[in-house]
Amino acid sequence: MSGTAPPAILRAARGLRAGVAALATGMAYVAGWNYIACALFITADVIGRSAFGVSSAATVEITGYMLAGGIAWGLAHTLARRAHIRVDVWLGRLPLALRAWLHLLSLLLLGGFAGFCAWAAWALVEESVLFDAHDNSALRVALVIPQGIWLFGIIAFCVMILVLALESLLSLLLGRAAELDRLLGSRTIEDETAEALEAVEMARQGDAR
Repeated sequence: MSGTAPPAILRAARGLRAGVAALATGMAYVAGWNYIACALFITADVIGRSAFGVSSAATVEITGYMLAGGIAWGLAHTLARRAHIRVDVWLGRLPLALRAWLHLLSLLLLGGFAGFCAWAAWALVEESVLFDAHDNSALRVALVIPQGIWLFGIIAFCVMILVLALESLLSLLLGRAAELDRLLGSRTIEDETAEALEAVEMARQGDAR
């Protein structure tokens, strides 16, 4: 049945997942450039203190916010690319039908954990708004700003889990366990090879320009 054209409801779920994945990709690019900016900021601060006796006086606080925000903004894309670290020594040896249900179960458990993190992050942001909290650095940053950025990344992660769970459940109900296995299963050697070749091709195109 998996070789036939997918029903409209499954195509809609795939479209929804693709849209969220596109947003997650954009957020991952922002997170990547954020880390570059973080490294440059630390480097400039170290050089400034050593050579010129000047400092931002808030390096630890600001880079901490940048790291936390970058991690949160990369979670959804990492999930969409199946790049989270997994221990699945025995999973590949199980029958496809059982393996598919276990994929969905693990995704739901991850969703429960992510939902708890989102709830805790939301409570923290609410508390910062209520007390107009600021950090104790020289910049006196309003904590709701970095916490809100961090919260948005966690919420995007939760949304990615939801759309993946919806598509996975529909695939199971429609007898398309193989498609679910490809959607949620661990990355294969072929997947890694294709990604490496894609990166090489992009580098060649960049050099050609």
